[in-house]
Amino acid sequence: MNASDFPTTCSSTAQIHSYAELQQQIHDALRAQHPEWVAPDGNCPTCESYERRLAETIGRFQANQHNLVAA
Repeated sequence: MNASDFPTTCSSTAQIHSYAELQQQIHDALRAQHPEWVAPDGNCPTCESYERRLAETIGRFQANQHNLVAA
């Protein structure tokens, strides 16, 4: 799968200015691309798992970058 597999819209090509905007875009994209993951009450445990894993990965990357700068 690559970027050309997804339709281009204004929201998908807009520049991201903050981590919160990135989180919201990912949140919306996961739900749009996988409506079968969303429960009738609107909860999406699979989406939340992906979002949490991304946040953990970014946190580890930031910690590694900080350690490299401090060394």
